[in-house]
Amino acid sequence: MTTPLAAPGSEPLDLRLATGAVAAWLACVLLLDATTGAVAVAALGSVAVGLLALGAARLVPVRRPVAGHVAVVGPAVALAAFCIALVLIPLAGRIGHARASPLFRLAARHASVTLDLTVAADPVTLAAAGPAGAPRVAVETSADAVRAYGPAVGASGAVLVLGDAGPWRDTLPGQRVRLEGTLQPDLDGSALSVTLFARGSPHLLGVPPWWQRVAGTIRHALRQAASGLPPDERGLLPGLVDGDTADLDPVLAQRFRLAGLTHLVAVSGTNCSLVVGAVLLLLRRARVRPWVSALVGGAVLLMFVVVARPSPSVLRAALMAVVALSSLASGRPRAALPSLAVVVLGLLLWDPTLSASASFAMSALATAALIVIAPGWAGALRRRRVPAGLAESVAVAAAAHVVTAPVVAAISGQVSLVAIGANVLAEPVVAVATIVGFLAAVIAPLGLGAGAALAWVAGWPCRWLVQVADFFGGLHGAVLPWPGGAAGGLALLVVLAVVALASARIGVRRVLAAAAVTALVVLIPVRAVTSAWPPPGWVFTACDIGQGDALLLAAGPHQAVEIDAGPDPVLIDRCLRDLGITSVPLLVLTHLHLDHVGGVVGVAHDRPIGAILAGPLDEPASGSALVHRVATERGLTVYSPVVGTRLQIGAVRLDVLGPARPYRGTRSDPNNSSLVLRATVGGIRILLPGDAEIEAQQAMLAAGLDLRADVLKVPHHGSAYSDPDFLAAVHARLAIVSVGLHNDYGHPSPRLLTTMARLGVPLLRTDRDGDVAVVPQGGRVAAVRHGTAAASAAAAGPGPLVASVPGARMNACQHERSARTISPARSPASSCWSATRTCSSTEPSARSPPPPAGSTPRWSRPSAPAAPSRVPSCTRCSGRRCSAMPA
Repeated sequence: MTTPLAAPGSEPLDLRLATGAVAAWLACVLLLDATTGAVAVAALGSVAVGLLALGAARLVPVRRPVAGHVAVVGPAVALAAFCIALVLIPLAGRIGHARASPLFRLAARHASVTLDLTVAADPVTLAAAGPAGAPRVAVETSADAVRAYGPAVGASGAVLVLGDAGPWRDTLPGQRVRLEGTLQPDLDGSALSVTLFARGSPHLLGVPPWWQRVAGTIRHALRQAASGLPPDERGLLPGLVDGDTADLDPVLAQRFRLAGLTHLVAVSGTNCSLVVGAVLLLLRRARVRPWVSALVGGAVLLMFVVVARPSPSVLRAALMAVVALSSLASGRPRAALPSLAVVVLGLLLWDPTLSASASFAMSALATAALIVIAPGWAGALRRRRVPAGLAESVAVAAAAHVVTAPVVAAISGQVSLVAIGANVLAEPVVAVATIVGFLAAVIAPLGLGAGAALAWVAGWPCRWLVQVADFFGGLHGAVLPWPGGAAGGLALLVVLAVVALASARIGVRRVLAAAAVTALVVLIPVRAVTSAWPPPGWVFTACDIGQGDALLLAAGPHQAVEIDAGPDPVLIDRCLRDLGITSVPLLVLTHLHLDHVGGVVGVAHDRPIGAILAGPLDEPASGSALVHRVATERGLTVYSPVVGTRLQIGAVRLDVLGPARPYRGTRSDPNNSSLVLRATVGGIRILLPGDAEIEAQQAMLAAGLDLRADVLKVPHHGSAYSDPDFLAAVHARLAIVSVGLHNDYGHPSPRLLTTMARLGVPLLRTDRDGDVAVVPQGGRVAAVRHGTAAASAAAAGPGPLVASVPGARMNACQHERSARTISPARSPASSCWSATRTCSSTEPSARSPPPPAGSTPRWSRPSAPAAPSRVPSCTRCSGRRCSAMPA
């Protein structure tokens, strides 16, 4: 449903209240983390400035034209000053109240506490995983009581809980819980929130409010109704209707981000406008009285808020939708700008932390673009004989993208080059999918069959959206790297302002032509030359997928045998796409730790898998369940090969060397039970020992196995649990460590690095070198690096062992000592990675490095393995919400 946008005509813009709202917003951002006194002084100063401006206006009236008006400067300045004071005075009170809470004193001591909490919003899955790759979540809550060194006392304040995902999956907002953990100050230093690193599962207290239970029932019924759809559409439909993305394919979610379509699967003003607008349109066609239409529309909006959960983001979206609908219904969109300003001020009064929320900024800016910019652009397109529906679609998509691009660039460090085209193609079907899907959600609890029929109908437009996202999000160069942070956002804002001024002076057509020529003549050729990947003739690639293993053996044109899938579906899908792999005839999972199997969904995304092999030990349960679910969905069976098995898959020959049996009673049974393979591709032998540790390595040495290989994938990410005799028996010419940047395990171990240096084996590592590809070169082994890490290394000068891309050139790997690998320096650790809300467990995992001799390991802080080196993440987390945006 596309509602024609009203032409602006000669109606002038009333910017007075909008200017005040923007000023108040900026003041709130600047002072959100300040002290109570500083905020109070700023508020009183704003009142004084406002009174002085009013007094000056009465004495010396100064006038100048503003947006086609003649406005009085003094009252305008006074209005802005009073708006600033309006939001700062309650903010000062909030900060003072928060500072007086016992939570902040306990957080400063990093105290172990028991908290009674009320869940405020659905859990959000974190980009970085916990021990052994287990998923973790961030949960927004508010405190009711705290127990630390004595009896429980009353407490209030916002608490961000970080914990394992499993226990929180079915927890509804409004549910009261009791939880143990360690308090710390907010990750970003906010004065209005603290962070709790949870231990164990939440203990439920009572039941959630009835409206949250109703919302949970409806959302569950929609998931059931959509269960008959294909996997991508099954996960997408609930996201379109109510923002429920729990079952959305992570690779598809990433494609939506890259294509600039993320707003479709987040509850926004668009969702509300579509549903309520459709109802109002039907009522108007039926000639229902206006007051009845208003009541029905309000009831439908209330129902939508309940279904999507009455969280702050949903209420914000509903208010934005009311502004947009009222502007379109009145035919005076520009007159709605003061209403939008009132909504912004009201939301800042209600929750000051929204001022630093990227989603709030984009929602407000997109609504402003819809009611101010889009009507003029649509009119200009119609005057150039663009069909009416297409003109509105292009105008809305372009206006929303342009005004939100600086915010997206600031938090993601990139600019989408395909967002306008993707949104233009997606918009015609979004309304159908959302409206029919909403009907399915409402009807499914009453009759699952009828709900499933409606979900089937809504699935067809979802198929189109999946195709649009896959096409645009899968394009190489879909996004342009851009400086992140406030500086990057301001830089893009300046660029857009220059383009706007140039368009006004020399014409839009000439500016667009110049941009097209620049892209065709400069941008595209330069990016094509600097992305010379994959290298011709590659036989083996270790993907940079963070802390885990994802290894590829070239089996034929666009085919690869894959050894392990890494921890993240998005990262392994990126590596496969970069290499041009469209088919995986064999997927081998050495063992079932999540850092080796967590990305299996990404391997299977749009790629056929011929067969799956796995190690003999069906543990841990989390990895086993994931692998068997994916295999079942694709009609495959997971097999475990025996020692001595030889497989030939295209150009790849695989020999299974171990284990002879599953290990029991060792330091880590899953690691020691890893499949150990030797691959031969293009005359190069590659030893792939998975995470096999000392027990398994010594068993292979005792069995007298031939372990010789040209390339060694270092066991267990370079941990200290390797036998030097085993490493020496390989006689490798090159070693590769698959390891994550800044991981908390200390991988690769200084002990391992020293051993490899003593053996004279050149060593590359994915955390520093990016993707590493092995290429045969005249009887020798050469390697090529690719990716962000490789580019950074190239800036410091190419090393003697490898060439990096851009500017790829290959050098043979020699038996010489590498300055980069001899010094065994431990990766720097951080107490918390705020960009991804990452923190680890308080207990050592089976993958932890060994303690020094004679010492007991101490885990003094809760933290999780650091984020994978390519995980998209937010760069500004404020208050209780993390403004995570597409990478």
